[in-house]
Amino acid sequence: MLTLTAGSRIETAFREKFPASDRLFERAQDLFPNGVTHDSRYLKPFPIYIDSAAGSHKTDVDGNELVDFWVGHGALLLGHSHPAVVEAVRRQIGRSTHPGGCHELELEWGEWVQRLVPSIERLRFTSSGTEATLMALRVARIASGKTKVVKFAGCFHGWHDALVPAAEPPHEPAADYATPGITDGVMGDLVIVPPGDLDAVARAIDLHDPACVILEGNGPRWGVVPLREDFVRGLRQLTAQRGVIFILDEVITGFRVRPGGFQEYCGVEPDLSTFAKVLAGGLPGGCLGGRADLLQVLAFDNPLGRKMKHPGTFNANPLSAAAGSAALEIVSSGEPCRRANEIAARVRSALNDVFAEKSVNWVAYGDFSTIKIHPEYDGPRPSADDFVPFGGDYLKLDRKFPPELSHAFRCALLSGGVDWMGWHGSTSSAHTEADVDRTAEAFSQAIDLLRADGLLD
Repeated sequence: MLTLTAGSRIETAFREKFPASDRLFERAQDLFPNGVTHDSRYLKPFPIYIDSAAGSHKTDVDGNELVDFWVGHGALLLGHSHPAVVEAVRRQIGRSTHPGGCHELELEWGEWVQRLVPSIERLRFTSSGTEATLMALRVARIASGKTKVVKFAGCFHGWHDALVPAAEPPHEPAADYATPGITDGVMGDLVIVPPGDLDAVARAIDLHDPACVILEGNGPRWGVVPLREDFVRGLRQLTAQRGVIFILDEVITGFRVRPGGFQEYCGVEPDLSTFAKVLAGGLPGGCLGGRADLLQVLAFDNPLGRKMKHPGTFNANPLSAAAGSAALEIVSSGEPCRRANEIAARVRSALNDVFAEKSVNWVAYGDFSTIKIHPEYDGPRPSADDFVPFGGDYLKLDRKFPPELSHAFRCALLSGGVDWMGWHGSTSSAHTEADVDRTAEAFSQAIDLLRADGLLD
């Protein structure tokens, strides 16, 4: 029976292991709301502070070495501080960090994107994935002359006004997706449909005549509700038939699931695609790419006569271009994607073995290089790696769990030497079999601690 009380044993062990982070957090509370600079880094009783990182490990300010499953919020497919990326940035930083002009590295970076993703006829660099999806909507609206946008419940496309509503549960059919700070006018242009439901998309298109449909590659929030390639192919066919611009958000999946992204895996060509994370080799950077006629709205002499304004102080910054070009050259072999996907499958299998051994109603699932944990699952146990709990029912999969359990779980894992991103993790090509074993052991110990503190049956 789950109780909603703080886990004293877990907290005591956590405070003993991370005293320097505790002290730094005291300073942070006078600087930042809740003492953090990113919502996902918020942790009770305090977050850990990292000093250095290499490969699949990072070291905190107390000298604890941790197996890392954040991998730079998904950006570090090659692992931390990959030598080729470090050397590329080192060479460039002494030449210029911000020349305020065109430079050859932006050409090299753009050519790598075109080489790996055939649908990219033209592209424009940004500083983040949020900027890329924001630009995608504006391009679609200018090119189509329409305003409404169809998105899928649970998909995260950045934190800008136009797409942040419905990025998190709850997703009940009658859910009110009103979001603090987002105006009714913005909400009126957003049409939210259930993930994986082509009929709902067709009805939304018929009713609202939207400028575009946008989908997060592999399903909501890096596959918490995994979507299969047949659905993506069907969505591509439907949008093409109805003359609606199809945007595939590959900020996470791009260059990670395969060198050509989720679209290569599915065998589709979106009209527009957004990228970030792996694109920039771990530095800030994003881009929008796709059909040349659509990207033409950014040109000064475009035939529509309506140019989209797009400045951006750090667009195609040479340090990001250097890191991105070095990373994409390595990714182009396909080996980093293959290795990260393979090791994630081994982690999922090892964790499901732990859950069965411990008789806990948790399950690990996911596709490619992601591992999702659902801590309230009482159905059949996985028999293969393509298993999806609850038959893919998004209302059961995409849920919030008690915050007391969530904080205690992460603290218990950290005490065992593993840094897990909430209820999910991602792998890099640098993760090893030893990391898999250490992770399984940390999960086993964490379950014991949660039980001892009355947070788990």
